[in-house]
Amino acid sequence: MNSYIFLNNVRFFAYHGVGEQEREVGNEFIISLRLKVDITLAAETDNVAHTVSYADVYENVKAEMEIPSALLEHVCGRIVKRLFRTFPAIEGIELKLSKRNPPMGADVDAAGVEVHCERQGKG
Repeated sequence: MNSYIFLNNVRFFAYHGVGEQEREVGNEFIISLRLKVDITLAAETDNVAHTVSYADVYENVKAEMEIPSALLEHVCGRIVKRLFRTFPAIEGIELKLSKRNPPMGADVDAAGVEVHCERQGKG
C-alpha cells in the first residue's frame, strides 16, 4: 500500500524573485505538498508519533519560505532537503510552488516549479 500525507494550496506572502522589486514588495505564493509516508503503524495505533505531523511539516516549510531567494528552484531545493533531513519517515516528496501574478507581462494566474524527489538511501 502506498500512503501519502498532503498539504494543499498553502498560502504564504514572501519575497522571492529575480527582480529587485519582487524582493522588496513581495508576492503571494502557493505550495502544495504530497509526502510519501508509511502510515500503517499510525493507522493501527492512533499515535501521531507513528506518522509525520502535517503541522510540523507546515512549520518547516514556513521557515524556508521566510528566507528570500531569487529562484523558486532554490526555494524548492531547500524545502526538500529540510523535509528529508527533519522527517526520516518521508520516503518521497512531490512539491509544487507557485507565484501568484508573476511580473512577466502575461495574463496568468500563477507560474512556478514542481519537483518530485525520492529519498536517496536510508538513514
